[in-house]
This record gives sequence, C-alpha cells and structure tokens, in this order.
Amino acid sequence: MEATDQVRARARELGYSERTVMDVDKDFDWNTLTEESNSLSLFAEQRILELRMSGAKPGKPGSAALVEYAARPADDTVLIITAGKLDKTASNSKWYKALDALGVMIQCWPIDSYALPVWIENRCKMKGLHPDKEAVRLLVDRVEGNLLAAAQEIEKLSLLVDSGRLDAEQVTAAVADSSRFNIYDLSDAALAGDIARTAHIISGLQDEGVEAVLVLWALSREIRSLLAAAESSQQSVDSALAKAGVWSKRVPLMKKALAKHNQHSLKRLLSLCASTDRVIKGMEAGKTWDQLYQLCLCLAGYQLATE
Repeated sequence: MEATDQVRARARELGYSERTVMDVDKDFDWNTLTEESNSLSLFAEQRILELRMSGAKPGKPGSAALVEYAARPADDTVLIITAGKLDKTASNSKWYKALDALGVMIQCWPIDSYALPVWIENRCKMKGLHPDKEAVRLLVDRVEGNLLAAAQEIEKLSLLVDSGRLDAEQVTAAVADSSRFNIYDLSDAALAGDIARTAHIISGLQDEGVEAVLVLWALSREIRSLLAAAESSQQSVDSALAKAGVWSKRVPLMKKALAKHNQHSLKRLLSLCASTDRVIKGMEAGKTWDQLYQLCLCLAGYQLATE
C-alpha cells in the first residue's frame, strides 16, 4: 500500500491528476482495461489507471488484455498494477514478461516473525518513538501477521506519547484506558491468590474486549520475573526482584507469590504460557479465555500439576 502511495504521489507531482481504479474479481470484464486505456480524459491530459488484482493469475482473457496493453500502452497514462504473490508460473507467463519489459516491478516481501521486531522498532523511530525491548515484543505479539494493524498501532502511539520514550506500560495503556479493569489488576489478583477477584476481573476483561494477547503478556512477564528471582542463589529475593525490573511497591506481592512456587512450577507455568499463546494464535485447539483463567489459577497457586 505504501509503495503504491509513493508511486501515485510522484505521478501526481508530474501532472497525472486523474485517477481510475479497477478492482479485478471473478466477474471482472477485461475489456474495461482496453476501453479505459483508449478513452480520452475529459478532465486531464495525464492520468493514472490502477488495476487491483487479488491474486496473480488473470486467466486467459486477462492475460490477453495485459499483453495487448503492453504492445500499445496508452499515451500520457501511468498504469499501476497491484497483485498477490507471483509464483514461478506467473513470473514466466507471457503477460508478466511483457509488462516487466515495459515497466518496473516492485516485489514486497512479507515480514516474517524474525524480522518483525526490527521492522517495528524502525517504524517507531520513523514516527519519533524510541521503544524499549518489552514494548517492541508486546507490539510483535499483538500485530504479528498484520502489518496494517502494526502501522495503525504505531501511528496511534505516536499521537498519545509525548516524550518519545515508549515502554510496554504505554503500549498497554493505549488499549486499557477505556477498560473498567486493566491487565495489571488481573496479574495482581492472581499473584495475591485472590481467586474470586481473579475470576471477576478476567470476566470483565473478556466482556470489555481487551485483547487476550495483552493479558497473556502481563501474566507471562510476572512469571518470568518470579522465575528469575527463584533461580537466583547468590542474591537476596529483594535484589533478584529488583534486577528483574520489579517495582519496589510490588515486591511484597511478588514475595507472596514466590512462597507458593519453586523453579519447577514456574517453568511449568511458562510452558502453559507458550501453550496459551498458540491457542490465541489458532495454532492449537482450545478456548482462549479458559486457558487464561487456568493460567491465573496456576499462578495463584491452585491446580498446579505435580509429578
């Protein structure tokens, strides 16, 4: 979308002021392209024709129309074609070779999960934001597989954050501001072992439409901090929790949770976090909010599996 925007903007700078968009579906009449390219503009001498193909297989009528256009391109016209992924068959087709010889092809590769954190960090910097690692990781969890959502979230954060410094709390606040409960209320209730309040809050978060991935992020962060403290044999609990980034006012709550757990149980909780993440992303069968409630119960010290 943004690559197309740049091409379109440059064309407008050069005087291509009129624009016609054609969306190609199964009922699209390819004669429309020929008619549009042959017609004279009533409003401008230079114009943009946009052909939006959902896939990369125009079929026989489409192939013929594109080859014909390449043979006799319209004067004073910029033709912009957007299409789905080009496989080997499409890239070897007559229509593709004809267009490639005539114009310019821009390949936009998907951003995979390994490259997404760098993409998000760079995108934030373009908007004047400087995210920490936790903020980047949380954004990745929320928008993986949807770059449009990622761009929109970062745009929203750029309007909400004044200082430019971006942390995970600010990312979650962008979603939690309108909620009656927030994800930190839930993690505190679970850490305190208050099952009734935990059940009440998680039900409220679900009803309010809070994203499940935010809830999981908050719970897994607490579990990682607890495990770091449990594994520290050369530091006091207070020092270990401080090193893990736990605020001093939350240390008593974390100590209360540590009294119910050991390294083994906390590692099992992290495994449950990974399983819950797969459920949220549809990679594993299960009910998202049931999984989250089970995780809260386990964090509170209930229903922990034993060997």
